[in-house]
Amino acid sequence: MIESLRVGAIVVLIAGGVFFTFVSATGVIRLPDIYTRAHTASQADTLGAGFALAAVALALGWQPSTVITVFLLFFIFVTNPTAAHAVARAAYESGIEPWREDEP
Repeated sequence: MIESLRVGAIVVLIAGGVFFTFVSATGVIRLPDIYTRAHTASQADTLGAGFALAAVALALGWQPSTVITVFLLFFIFVTNPTAAHAVARAAYESGIEPWREDEP
């Protein structure tokens, strides 16, 4: 009973990871400017990687490699938004204007 719940949770977490990673990839391809692309890459990709790593940690169980997986999860949650902010700030300081719908 507990094992089937664990496997079900792993499947749900993997599905969530795949969904958010797909949303992130689609957003990076379809969105019009660097600012919106950085936003979707930061938010959705962090969630996708977080769900996938949580599934890996749950699948590994109580092992030393699970601790490494949790540290990697924490590292991604800290660095992905920071990197997206750095990219957006560099674009702003370079003079790249945000996309506006009323412009040609």
